[in-house]
Amino acid sequence: MNTTAQDEIYEYVGAVRQALSGLTDEMRDELLEDLPEHLAEVLAEGSGTLVDRLGTPEAYAAELRSSAGLVGGFPDPPAPRFRRLAETRDTIVRLLGRADVRVGPVIGYQKASDFLVLLRPAWWVLRGYLAAMAIAFLLDTNRSGTGLLPRVGDNELVALVLLAGCVIASIVLGGRSRNLARGPRYALRAGTAFLVIFALAGFEGADSNARNVQYSDANYGTYYDNNPYSQINDVYVYDGSGKLVTGAHLYDQDGSPIEFGADICLDQAQYDVSVARGGGYPYCPENAPFGNSHTQDPQASSLPAEPDASPSSAVPTPSRS
Repeated sequence: MNTTAQDEIYEYVGAVRQALSGLTDEMRDELLEDLPEHLAEVLAEGSGTLVDRLGTPEAYAAELRSSAGLVGGFPDPPAPRFRRLAETRDTIVRLLGRADVRVGPVIGYQKASDFLVLLRPAWWVLRGYLAAMAIAFLLDTNRSGTGLLPRVGDNELVALVLLAGCVIASIVLGGRSRNLARGPRYALRAGTAFLVIFALAGFEGADSNARNVQYSDANYGTYYDNNPYSQINDVYVYDGSGKLVTGAHLYDQDGSPIEFGADICLDQAQYDVSVARGGGYPYCPENAPFGNSHTQDPQASSLPAEPDASPSSAVPTPSRS
């Protein structure tokens, strides 16, 4: 039996003894002689506290008073209202108890729950952090984005105060949770379940943002791009005589192809999109900015010939036709 169960039995027996203060010492000692062992059996048979299983110590003491002149043991726990649910719950508790005993030695403890008890302070701190994040999420109407601090109105000082307050409150509540009545204890469990769901949802959202960061950066760059060539859709090459060259291919100093735009054509008159014809630049000769009436199609190579370095071979400025 763990320390928590022993403390619960000790407190319950003490409360029953106090409620039987009107009896003689001999009768009271006789009634309470085997009570600790009986309470240990009650705890081992099912889940829930002794108050859940047997009622308050005062009510249990009243039943002991009524049975003081009878021969027999202690009053049995009342039958559960929903028997099937109670049986299912007890079955799950038994299975978890077996797993608890089997997993414990693997991690170096008699039971796995003994290790989890050591993690309670860490859970109390984490619970306070999650509570602060949930409060900030509900109060922050700006929805400027969720960070690592529970900011309200994008104020870091408020975030730190809220975080410290929630963590301290969670630690204090964790230390007093065993003495809570049934209603507050159930409310605490419901709040804990909500925080767990909130944490899982936040983790899923953070994971999704982390996996899509490259896509987001790409979208961001399309609005704040200082590259003067990012909006180029087609390339038109003119030779030294001002004639449009078709089928041109562009390469850098390392022989790697230079590619711009997309191989589609837009008919400005009909607003019709079609696949570009031919290979190389331009994709759409009919959309040449300086006209294409003097178009030539090189036969020898897909690359234009190297221009003459003499001043007479300078490319004149094309004029619109």
